[in-house]
This record gives sequence, C-alpha cells and structure tokens, in this order.
Amino acid sequence: MKFTIEDIKTEHQKVKSGADFPAYIQAVKKLGVSHYTTYVSDGNTAYFDKENQSVQTGSKYHPLTVSGDLNLENFKLRLKLHQQGGTDYMTFCNDCAENGVKGWKMDLHAMTCTYFDQNEIDVLTEQVPG
Repeated sequence: MKFTIEDIKTEHQKVKSGADFPAYIQAVKKLGVSHYTTYVSDGNTAYFDKENQSVQTGSKYHPLTVSGDLNLENFKLRLKLHQQGGTDYMTFCNDCAENGVKGWKMDLHAMTCTYFDQNEIDVLTEQVPG
C-alpha cells in the first residue's frame, strides 16, 4: 500500500467545503486510492487501493443517529447546497443523517459517488467533476 491515513488526512484538511471536493479526489487518487466508503454515523472512512487493501480513519466525531426514513428529495437539495460551498463537512454529515443517508462510496476509477441508506441500498449516484 502506497498511502497512509496521514497522507489522506493532509489532503482532507485542505477541503473547506463541497466546492473543494473535486481537487481532494484528484489528490487522493494520485496517492493510489482506488475507492473509499464513508459512514455518516461516526465519520469512519475506509480507503482502498487497487489490491483492495485498506486503511481506516476510525471515528472522527461524536456519533450521529442516522434516520431510518429516507428523504431523498430533501437530501438532494442539501447535497446541492454543499456542492456549491454552502455548508461545511460536519453540516453535510448532519444533513445526511437527518435524511436517512448512512454513507457514501467513492469510485475513483469511474469518478462516481454513490450514497446509500440504512439498508445499504444505493439511493443516488452522481458523477464527480474531474
């Protein structure tokens, strides 16, 4: 494995809002990250390389309760606001939890971000600007 959690944290610290996300994705892709999964409940993220070896951040904040009820339309509105730089990361995580989004999977090869609900069912896939 070429990258460490410290390498990733260094890149993540440069992200101030969702508007900075595409640059972050390019940076971690250069480190050798192939895909990753983030869990909203505590912020734990597992980063994988092409050989499917992984490193995890562990819990990043006090646990959030993810709603069992998916409100996809409201989530899409909050996501758009975040992508435009209108909310910070923690606000976005709270928005995910309130709207029933358990986490997201980033595929750095396909450049897609797929959000999933409490049942690990994919509810929305977006293309990431590259």
